[in-house]
Amino acid sequence: MMNLNILDEDNHLIVVLKPYNVPVQADDSKDVDLLTIVKNYLKTKYHKPGNVYLGLVHRLDRPVGGIMVLAKTSKAAARLNTLIKNHDFKKTYLAVVHGQVKNSERLVSKITRDPRSHNSYIDPVKGKESILEYQCLGYNQEEDLSLIKINLITGRHHQIRVQMVERGNPLYGDNRYGLKELVPIHLFAYHLEFMHPVQKELKAYTVIPELKDKWLLFKTELNNLANNE
Repeated sequence: MMNLNILDEDNHLIVVLKPYNVPVQADDSKDVDLLTIVKNYLKTKYHKPGNVYLGLVHRLDRPVGGIMVLAKTSKAAARLNTLIKNHDFKKTYLAVVHGQVKNSERLVSKITRDPRSHNSYIDPVKGKESILEYQCLGYNQEEDLSLIKINLITGRHHQIRVQMVERGNPLYGDNRYGLKELVPIHLFAYHLEFMHPVQKELKAYTVIPELKDKWLLFKTELNNLANNE
């Protein structure tokens, strides 16, 4: 059973850290999923009979780790969904990508999804507008890898992965869209910021990815980022 890393909890929401390679909700793999783990935690902690309500308002791809907020009431879920719809829900990622990138850039693409393969791809006609902004935090010349910070403006399926491939900088460890590397994908949702749906106060959470694999190449940059948040 997966250990649950809780960053915050109140009567309206719970903020947790999703490990790499754990599905957010049940899928065909039948592997343990985050939603079920959190529901079981709430059921046990509060001695709740029957089904436990838990609202899923945003997602992370199965291979990706990072911060997620889940709603404990339908009112909180509805208000969080409104924040997301109005782009008042800030999600910031860290990624290690192949190649050297510019200091900062705004990427705008049209992305759609293949219902058969479940892959997303660029389609200027059928695709939905997909926007992200990134800033380069460091470059390792020996490995030809860059560390970037990504502000996700829209939330399309596999958006970051598809847009960085289109740009010519696939994510390190992205076996679906990038190179076939037998390592975890180096994409991590490290910062989440939003107005509390009930208490109306700004909530912000930051977690730096564990310093292993190619993240280690950027130990100084990641530590500086953590100290400045």
